[in-house]
Amino acid sequence: MGACGPLSARTASPRWSKDTAVSKAAPKKVVLAYSGGLDTSIILKWLQTEYGAEVITFTADLGQGEELAPAKEKALKLGIKPENIFIDDLREEFVRDYVFPMFRANAVYEGQYLLGTSIARPLIAKRQIEIARQMGADAVCHGATGKGNDQVRFELGYYALEPDIRVIAPWREWEFRSREALLDFAEKHQIPISKDKRGEAPFSVDANLLHSSSEGKVLEDPAVEAPEFVHQRTISPEDAPDKATVIEIGFEKGDPVSIDGKRLSPAALLTELNRLGHDNGVGRLDLVENRFVGMKSRGVYETPGGTILLAAHRGMESITLDGGAMHLKDELAVKYAHLIYNGFWFAPEREMLQAAIDHSQQRVNGVVRVKLYKGNATVIGRESPDSLYDQDLVTFEEGVQAYDHRDAEGFIKLNALRLRVLARRDGRRA
Repeated sequence: MGACGPLSARTASPRWSKDTAVSKAAPKKVVLAYSGGLDTSIILKWLQTEYGAEVITFTADLGQGEELAPAKEKALKLGIKPENIFIDDLREEFVRDYVFPMFRANAVYEGQYLLGTSIARPLIAKRQIEIARQMGADAVCHGATGKGNDQVRFELGYYALEPDIRVIAPWREWEFRSREALLDFAEKHQIPISKDKRGEAPFSVDANLLHSSSEGKVLEDPAVEAPEFVHQRTISPEDAPDKATVIEIGFEKGDPVSIDGKRLSPAALLTELNRLGHDNGVGRLDLVENRFVGMKSRGVYETPGGTILLAAHRGMESITLDGGAMHLKDELAVKYAHLIYNGFWFAPEREMLQAAIDHSQQRVNGVVRVKLYKGNATVIGRESPDSLYDQDLVTFEEGVQAYDHRDAEGFIKLNALRLRVLARRDGRRA
């Protein structure tokens, strides 16, 4: 269960008193979620100049596909002590403890979004709090803007794990009102600015091992098709091979464990599914969603491996889950998806739902065959030692004694009873 590791942090003795949370005094040590990009580099220097704080940088490798060594080099140039720079490879933990538990639930937000950005935020928040405890920091800081969902997700995570922590959100605090003002600050403090950052970026990108999301600028008009250059993780379905790719995904207790019979670690398995999805144009989504903060936003998301995994997992459940359990689980999945989207990963209701979902997965074992073809991931076969599918019950062949067709008459009449009573009272006619 994804919350097992993080929840243990709650039992630790907090380093912060209640006075810290309400104090207006400047923080002494701040753990910054640091990407190494221009915005978080500006935030780093702003923390030093505005608060005079000692800054600790934390960069999470979640499989975003970028070289992270430059983040360390840039932090060093900005005066961060080597012992205050954390670059952590969290890919396996991310997939094992966050992505896979979410996919056991078949969680999809507003019927389409596979929650690729949302599910990464609680892990980053958890690790920031761990570093803050380790380093004796009295504050944490993120670079999310005041218009988006991420500020909520980060801060709900912080407070759930360390209720009296000081949170600094520069985009809600500082006086910069334009990109030019930010660039002026960067130049004044000798923060390197690459040429492509001097003009406004055509769109913003957030990526991890599960997905990439692109938003803003050229994508702000929902009536205009996204340019092809926006897509980061997939080739165009039109350019995908004319021959289908067929793969087999093995499951144990609801989690994928192998591809074509080869067992892989969680991160390695998702990486391979991403490659297969990329090559077949699978996983593109153009979505207008409702943000938790109240506005609608348009995003272009790519989740190649996740799209394949969702189809395969549902295929596995189709023969191993009882109908009543499956239908209840589908109802719970909507609530579960909203909790993740809104930042409530560490909330007790999400943990309760996870316990029920994980219980449902005990017999979700077997192999699913999936065909990948020009943007589609289609289940074409499934088998399980725990299958509930009974061919004797569903066959149209005569002579099978497992099912008596005459039993259906009483079943139908009992279910029709209330409809017949209503029809007599209301005088319904076709």
